[in-house]
Amino acid sequence: MAELAHVLKLVRDGARLMVGVQSYEAYLTHMRAHHPDREPMTEVEFFENRMKAQYGEAGKGGFRCC
Repeated sequence: MAELAHVLKLVRDGARLMVGVQSYEAYLTHMRAHHPDREPMTEVEFFENRMKAQYGEAGKGGFRCC
């Protein structure tokens, strides 16, 4: 079961990299190593931050669907 979970994590991380989203685990490792005094973003905050960085905020000259 642990092996399946590991494979699914690799697939998820690979899919995220294909659309330009970095690994949350890599972010946490970086924060621990370089900014131990700062509170890291939650996984949801990290994902939202990466989406805004990549596509901008809708309605403000960034990516818009319609």
